[in-house]
Amino acid sequence: MIDLYTAPTPNGHKASVTLEELEVPYEAHAVNLSAEEQKQDWFLALNPNGRIPVIVDRDAEDFVVFETGAIMVYLAEKTGRLLPSDAKGRSRVMQWLMFQMGGIGPMMGQANVFHRYFPEKIPAAISRYQNESRRLFEVLDRRLAESEWLADDFSIADIANWCWVRTYRWSGVSRDGLPHLDRWLGAMKARPACRRGVEVPFVVGRLTQDEKAAEEFAANAQKTLQT
Repeated sequence: MIDLYTAPTPNGHKASVTLEELEVPYEAHAVNLSAEEQKQDWFLALNPNGRIPVIVDRDAEDFVVFETGAIMVYLAEKTGRLLPSDAKGRSRVMQWLMFQMGGIGPMMGQANVFHRYFPEKIPAAISRYQNESRRLFEVLDRRLAESEWLADDFSIADIANWCWVRTYRWSGVSRDGLPHLDRWLGAMKARPACRRGVEVPFVVGRLTQDEKAAEEFAANAQKTLQT
């Protein structure tokens, strides 16, 4: 059994979708980011960086894993699924996983900060991160023109990238004219485990279509910018 400490964010969903896809039994524990629960001593004892998600593997002497990429690799290796064992296949998955961790996530995250959360609107910063996110979308689109999935077969690389790319509206990033990315997004959304995973630890409303909910979400996010 896995204890998952998480919140409804793209990084949180990377862990919950992976758990759902691997059919690993787990118990989700919601961490209230706006109340800064992730900065409390009990949480820092699990992750000294004070960020979600974190897992605790009860079946492995309460082994703790933090950082989403590390969590995904640990779970894939634990189950022997979604990460090939051969060197080349494993490398393909790791390359696209690192692409998300070093590119898609940070760029979309900064687009969120300047487009949604930062109190002062800085057009140059907003354009910088939205344009770079769009460029990375185009990289994905070119790859997906060659392959059904990012690393040939469905893997944790697809999960990691999807959990961020699916939030493109919130980041203000266009996906127009990217048919292969669109096809892949549809295929990912059609997977029952993916749909279940993005409802953990609870369902977040469609923020881009609910002005009040969006304002409240952004206000809470502003509180955590410097924490």
